[in-house]
Amino acid sequence: MADFRLALDANSPTDVRGTVRSSASVGMCNFRIYRFDPDSGERPRVDSFRLDRQSFGPMVLDALIHIKNSLDSSLTFRRSCREGICGSCAMNINGVNRLACTTSLGDLAGEIRIYPLPHMPVVKDLVPDLTHFYAQYAAVNPWLQTRTPAPPDGERLQSKPDQEKIDRPAACILCACCSTACPSYWWNSDRFLGPAALLAAYRWIVDSRDEATGERLDQLEDPFRLYRCHTIMNCTDVCPKDLNPARAIAQIKIMMLKRRL
Repeated sequence: MADFRLALDANSPTDVRGTVRSSASVGMCNFRIYRFDPDSGERPRVDSFRLDRQSFGPMVLDALIHIKNSLDSSLTFRRSCREGICGSCAMNINGVNRLACTTSLGDLAGEIRIYPLPHMPVVKDLVPDLTHFYAQYAAVNPWLQTRTPAPPDGERLQSKPDQEKIDRPAACILCACCSTACPSYWWNSDRFLGPAALLAAYRWIVDSRDEATGERLDQLEDPFRLYRCHTIMNCTDVCPKDLNPARAIAQIKIMMLKRRL
């Protein structure tokens, strides 16, 4: 695998650009990583690793790849793009749900504790079972629904202001950081759709090209599917794409109220 790190002089306090390296980016670093293999019959445990920071890149994902490649090949985690686009490497790092590929080791103080996303079944180590999460996303019918035929010589167009309404909600990468940070989702995930699915629902409800707004709101008219959200704001705090699921849920509630009046 190619190494894209800047070359560093081990005896210099600066990198090749002359930027002063922080003390957090050099020296030794302690990692405590959750381990669990359901096929082994053993109980979950936490393994400790002490690593030389100059042996790998600047992100948490770089450290995990280094551990897997050099120290323990059995360590299991998801990863793909390494650019904060796919959402595969979502995990709980120092008590906060984050993407390992965009979390800088220099921003983490002291010992680094890495666990899978909370309150989810664990497939192995840092890999949660997202089957139910994806089923909830599918339940909001996340695709364009229309009744009128498409223009014969073009596509369905919308104005720039209408497009801007869906621009941010459509940027969700389904990493599950928001839903697994939500206490209401922890206790009611069997019926509460959670921030990620509701953000997806909002994205299609406000799409000017969609013609199923009433049906979409009908689907959410339930004491649990929508209204278990108590605006705790954890979802917005942890979103790695700086989206605002809490605001989207509040907007859906307003739409529900307006159509009753």
